[in-house]
Amino acid sequence: MRTRSSAGRGLGGRVTAVTTCVLATLATVGALAPPSSAVKVNQTFGVPDDRKLTVRGHGYGHGHGMSQYGARGAAEQGLTHRQILEFYYPGTSWGEVRGKVRVLITGDTTRDVVVSPAPRLRVRDLGSRTTYPVPEIPGVKRWRLEVEDGRTVVDYLTDRWHRWLPDGVDALVGDAQLRARGPLTLWTPSGPVRYRGILRAASPKPGSADRDTVNILSMDKYVQGVIPAEMPASWHVEAVRAQAVAARTYASWSRAEDMRRYYQVCDTTACQVYKGVDGEHPASNAAVRATRRQILTYEGKPAFTQFSSSSGGHTSAGSRPYLVAQSDPYDAHAGNPVHAWQVTVDARRIEKAYPALGRLQRIQVVSRDGNGEWQGRVRSLVLDGSKADRTISGDSFRWLVGLRSSWFTFTA
Repeated sequence: MRTRSSAGRGLGGRVTAVTTCVLATLATVGALAPPSSAVKVNQTFGVPDDRKLTVRGHGYGHGHGMSQYGARGAAEQGLTHRQILEFYYPGTSWGEVRGKVRVLITGDTTRDVVVSPAPRLRVRDLGSRTTYPVPEIPGVKRWRLEVEDGRTVVDYLTDRWHRWLPDGVDALVGDAQLRARGPLTLWTPSGPVRYRGILRAASPKPGSADRDTVNILSMDKYVQGVIPAEMPASWHVEAVRAQAVAARTYASWSRAEDMRRYYQVCDTTACQVYKGVDGEHPASNAAVRATRRQILTYEGKPAFTQFSSSSGGHTSAGSRPYLVAQSDPYDAHAGNPVHAWQVTVDARRIEKAYPALGRLQRIQVVSRDGNGEWQGRVRSLVLDGSKADRTISGDSFRWLVGLRSSWFTFTA
């Protein structure tokens, strides 16, 4: 239910690498096979006497689809958001999306849904399909959807919690949700957060005593709470518009993957970051309005618009035909601090993770994706130890030592 984030954040801003490697493996019927086989290489690097490895690299994230820093560079060179997206997702078409999306609010880890009083607050019983207007009771500080004996009940807080019996009903028939005339303030363990639309206390499975908080709202209102968490709203307007379409398309793809699931997209980097009303910005809201309902499609369905912070100058092939490996001329600009980078890694960190190695003596890169400097992103490498060897993927090494991407090499 709760998905661990595996994405890194870009330097110098709020750009995040949206890592959807797990989702990418959920290939639907008719999807193309994974990217072509790796290119064999033989690149061996010894471990210095001081045990410090100097690692150079390019980019931030998986490199599939749009580079966010690249979108900024392209916009500054005069490209429109349509031209930017057509470059990063070649072969897709333009379409429109309507309807609502169900967003899992992972920060609300309790099984109740607690909100502040709001104008025209209403409770809807999804089992009986009955809506109950919430009364104005003096001194009420909170309203709550709680679970008692497996059934949803409604409480209100003054000096203590009291039970409210809508039309004399002691418990609701099914799951329940709250809606008001404007945004609702949700009380989470870490504090209040405002959300547009509906807040639902949703059963993760039939008969469960647990409830997850799910925000239900229009796709465009949802995207307003996404963009500033994924790209600075102050960037060039065409880059922000490109981000709006990519985010809207990604959510539409996720929704289409399982229309009946109680939630359709989450609010973390495991999907894409969403912070509700408090995460919105006037500039990015304007970008949402300017691209209203626009999405990218492939064969009539929403495209899987993966994006990452920086391609490093070359995108990588993904699990869809429009997620191509190609040279990216827009990623290298003065405003991109992660186009090229260098870090120091302590060999003892690797030895601690793989104690069977003994003392790490050298690292041999044996395959790459064949694209760009050093022949591209590392597919696999061998850790050569005094006691044993261990072959791991480039991504595994990246996460082990905290690199920005799997496009790296070592220097003396």
